[in-house]
Amino acid sequence: MDKDQITGVILAGGRGSRMGGADKGLQNFRGMPMAMFTLLRLAPQVGEIMINANRNLAAYESFGVPVWQDSLSDYAGPLAGMLCALEHCETDYLVTTPCDTPLFPTDLVARLAEALEREDAEIAMAAASEEDGQVRAQPVFSLLKRELMESLVRFTHEGGRKIDAWTAQHRTVLVPFDREGDDPAAFFNANTVAELHRLEQSS
Repeated sequence: MDKDQITGVILAGGRGSRMGGADKGLQNFRGMPMAMFTLLRLAPQVGEIMINANRNLAAYESFGVPVWQDSLSDYAGPLAGMLCALEHCETDYLVTTPCDTPLFPTDLVARLAEALEREDAEIAMAAASEEDGQVRAQPVFSLLKRELMESLVRFTHEGGRKIDAWTAQHRTVLVPFDREGDDPAAFFNANTVAELHRLEQSS
C-alpha cells in the first residue's frame, strides 16, 4: 500500500473535560501546540492530512491543512471524528490519530497497512503495552477502508458511539506495537495537565 493512498486525520474535536475544558490540541508540547506536533509526526507517513476540530477553528486552520467539524452534534466522540474524516476523505484509506498522544510511532501507518493487507482486513487497529503490562487495543489509532463510511453512518445514526462496538462488525486485525525497540510510552495520552507535563518530560 502506497502512502499516497492514505489520508491521515488528527482527532481534536473533544471537549477536553479532564483538562478543565481546555482544547487539548492547542496545549503546548515541546514548544508548539500538541496537535501541530502530532501533525508533523503523521505527515511523512501519509499522502494527505486533515484535522477534525469543533472549536478554535482559526487556530487549527493556521496549521495549513483542511479542518473539518463533526456532522454529528454535541461532541459525539471519536467516532464522530472518524465519520467526519471519512466524509471528506478522497483516498482509499483513512488513518486516525488523536491529538493528545504525540509520541506515537513513526512507523505506525506502515505497520497498520502491512497488517491490513496481510490479513485482508477492513480495519487495522494498534495495540500497545500499558503500564500494567497488558497489551490493549488503541482504537483511536486505526487504519480503515473509506468504503466503511456507509456502515459508520448507519451505526452513528442509530445512536452508536463506542468505537469497539462498531469495529466489531468488521474484519479487524490488532497490530501489537510491542517489538524490541518499540517505545513503551508511545501511546501514552495526556488527558490532564499533569499527564501532559509528564509526557513532555519523557524521552
